[in-house]
Amino acid sequence: MPGGDPGHASGTVATCPHPAAVRDNGGVLEMTREQFEELVSQALDRIPPELTRLMDNVAVFVEDEPEPGDPDLLGLYEGTPLTDRGEWYAGVLPDRITIYRGPTLRMCETQEDVVAETEITVVHEIAHHFGIDDERLHALGYG
Repeated sequence: MPGGDPGHASGTVATCPHPAAVRDNGGVLEMTREQFEELVSQALDRIPPELTRLMDNVAVFVEDEPEPGDPDLLGLYEGTPLTDRGEWYAGVLPDRITIYRGPTLRMCETQEDVVAETEITVVHEIAHHFGIDDERLHALGYG
């Protein structure tokens, strides 16, 4: 969890709509896609309105797994960051932010870990939409 959590209102706590269960599969948390989508939605709702108003032509998706070549990928931003858009930017498909359920559940030990990691991943990918690179995100605690 980032120190000071600068991208979120203090005291706001996400909750999972249903408790995550650990099944007999090596300790991987179990959470339905609908439950995970709700966590992503809650994370998006905590983005300050002054930032969400600036987001332009971007859609957020939840997928179960990333491409086979990167099985630990938690999230992916695909598009043209706001800082790189110019007069030529018109009539293009929306940028795409994808949050991956499987890798998140595999890396987290508790439901609270899933909530925190989902929030960090959502903020991280939205930051890419604003043109913030990985180096800066790592320095801010959103790596």
